[in-house]
Amino acid sequence: MKIKIARNPCSGRLVKAVVFLLAGVFLVANLSSAATQKDKKKKKDETQPKTVMALGDEQQIDYLLSEMLGAWQIGDVEKLRATYADDVSMVSAGWTPPVIGWANFAPIFQQQRARMQRVRMDRSNTYIRVNGNTGWACYQWDFSADVDGQPVQSRGQTTVVVVKRNDHWVIVHNHTSLSPGGAQSSPANTTTPQPTPAKPNEF
Repeated sequence: MKIKIARNPCSGRLVKAVVFLLAGVFLVANLSSAATQKDKKKKKDETQPKTVMALGDEQQIDYLLSEMLGAWQIGDVEKLRATYADDVSMVSAGWTPPVIGWANFAPIFQQQRARMQRVRMDRSNTYIRVNGNTGWACYQWDFSADVDGQPVQSRGQTTVVVVKRNDHWVIVHNHTSLSPGGAQSSPANTTTPQPTPAKPNEF
């Protein structure tokens, strides 16, 4: 014997209405979420600073110098690397041959920087000139640090030559000079003075 179950036609319509309603809620929620994310992205884009490329050439070079000195100060070799050309030449104030190429300079920087703590480097009196894809800048610097545990201070001047490569300024030449009487060290009760770098990085 077969039992027939009578279906209420209203219940089928009710199920369809509920499914349709849930689909609508889901769609509205997704659209609202997408709009919120778009607004957040728009606000984030509006609050981000202008890119370096939007600056004029002199401002880009000034920013490059700040990045270079900042990386030097914290010992960030990768960030420092981004400011120099592969074929950079470095002339120090010491009676040493120029260092040619980033590959030769990097280990010198790392070795000397490892001896320093509490490094501070201030730049002042910066002068920048641009001529096409070439530029140059000179500035004075004031350096202080603990080198091999001893406080050291020095002052000097640096001149850099920069070139624009692939729309990006890089330093191709760096010449540092130590000001006469600019090096001051204060060893703490040592009978034999220890040699310490008198200026940042000897460059």
